[in-house]
Amino acid sequence: MGALVKTEGSTFTPPGAGDFNLPPIFGGVTKPMILVVLSVVIIAAFFLISSRKLKIVPGKGQFAVEYIYDFARNGIAREQIGSKDFRPFVPLILALFSFVLVNNIFGLVPILQFPTLSHFGFPLALSLFVVYPVYHYVGFKRHGFVGYLKHATVPPGAPLAIYFLLTPIEFLQKFVLNPLTLAIRVFAAMFAGHLILLVFTVAGEYLLLHASGPFKPISVVSWAFAILMTFVEALIQVIQAYVFAVLSANYIGAALAEDH
Repeated sequence: MGALVKTEGSTFTPPGAGDFNLPPIFGGVTKPMILVVLSVVIIAAFFLISSRKLKIVPGKGQFAVEYIYDFARNGIAREQIGSKDFRPFVPLILALFSFVLVNNIFGLVPILQFPTLSHFGFPLALSLFVVYPVYHYVGFKRHGFVGYLKHATVPPGAPLAIYFLLTPIEFLQKFVLNPLTLAIRVFAAMFAGHLILLVFTVAGEYLLLHASGPFKPISVVSWAFAILMTFVEALIQVIQAYVFAVLSANYIGAALAEDH
């Protein structure tokens, strides 16, 4: 939607990357920073309150928290890390899934309406300072320094000459690209999804209030697409939280595995 120019001297300027650079609310504190803190409070309160009085026959809150825990424990951690090693990492995987999910959903919550991870710094920090150190630490701890480097960069069974090409690629992937791609996936999905919603919503408002003649009814179409994309975005938000947790667990499992 390039430049919808029209009537009454008004020009439609579509939303862009600049709309994600929110001004500070006070001091140097911005809305995304507040949302990150709020997400931690919400997650902690949810798990503490829901698990405060556990019963054999669970209520709605206990059922919800048990379902999420079981999903993170058995559906992600056990599957990706393996039944032998997964238990110590269940809290981490549960925390990652919950944190990414809540911060993604913020994009659809009235008033808040901003997916925190659409600011690249947040998923990058989560990847570089949480996931990346954990899976390399457990890899070095299990295999030793030289053993882990060999485990991570020298796949067995390849011809000797191939290793001159394969080993640098494996090193680049394991030690440089993995944390970047982990962060980029969720960032790109949240940024693009929120931008699409902005475009259709703002375009609908512009067409209704500023366009004339046959353009006004098109505002209904624009808002209809905004509603449709809201449901699609909700699905993507959940999927991206799942993907982030699955890949994090997969990296840990690969670092711990005996085989490459």
